[in-house]
Amino acid sequence: MRKANNIRKGNEKMSVVKKIIVTGCNGQLGRAINKTYQGSTEYECVNTDVGELDITKVDAVDRFVAEVKPYAIINCAAHTNVNGCETDVDNAYKINAVGPRNLAIAAARYHAKLMHVSTDYVFDGQARTPYTEFDTPGPKTVYGRTKLAGEDFVKEFAREYFIVRTAWLYGDGKNFVRTMLALSEKHDKVTVIGDQFGSPTSADELASAIAYLLPTDNFGVFHGTCEGITNWADFTREIYRLAGKSTAVETVTTEQYDRNVTGVVAPRPKYSVLENYMLKLTTDFMFADWEKAIAEYIKDLSF
Repeated sequence: MRKANNIRKGNEKMSVVKKIIVTGCNGQLGRAINKTYQGSTEYECVNTDVGELDITKVDAVDRFVAEVKPYAIINCAAHTNVNGCETDVDNAYKINAVGPRNLAIAAARYHAKLMHVSTDYVFDGQARTPYTEFDTPGPKTVYGRTKLAGEDFVKEFAREYFIVRTAWLYGDGKNFVRTMLALSEKHDKVTVIGDQFGSPTSADELASAIAYLLPTDNFGVFHGTCEGITNWADFTREIYRLAGKSTAVETVTTEQYDRNVTGVVAPRPKYSVLENYMLKLTTDFMFADWEKAIAEYIKDLSF
């Protein structure tokens, strides 16, 4: 974990603590951001979840931001249930699109930077090479369309903004890694998809990138994922190897897996690999390789 004080630009001491509103503070990324800023003498996190701030209400957002007078807003709040978004369309648009719009309006009005977290699902998932920030989005799911709408609202209403797209995120909370480890306690063999490719990304790494960008004027759209490419089945094998599990992993195709799933299934991207191209073009920040990041994560888990 790279602490915010160690990666901020410049050595100038600030006499006033800068407040950062963190929405979705109880999620994996929200927790990682708080850990990154823990002990900082320059920044203070003002944590909110839906109980403290309903980002879908424009007046509530305006009042809250006016009261806090933040240096920045980091928006981690999202409707991330990809299948659920297909039927819960109105709420998906409220949380993933209208919410960022409201935050962008307030950020501009009260002169705060806005850091908005987005997703690989804004792309069609059919590429054969990593997506860069210069590739044209083409979402295939309600989740992806609502997240892209949120990006568009941020671009329209915010003055100083960062949009950071990420993928395959894991951290402190419910995630793929913990699910597979739980399954290993009950089964000698698990069945995992092997034809979807991406870059498993540590929430700690993403939080460090956010803390790196936030003090700068390097605004715009960024991709933020750990380096390297794998698939879900091989990722599971590495999780089990690191955790000392003997559970076997059977590889199946997406189509084979979906036959056994009940209810509405949103199409999953076959290719979710994002290149951190703008970070490479404009900064010296580098994400860790996914293998190194997951090794650190597993080491810190208590079984």
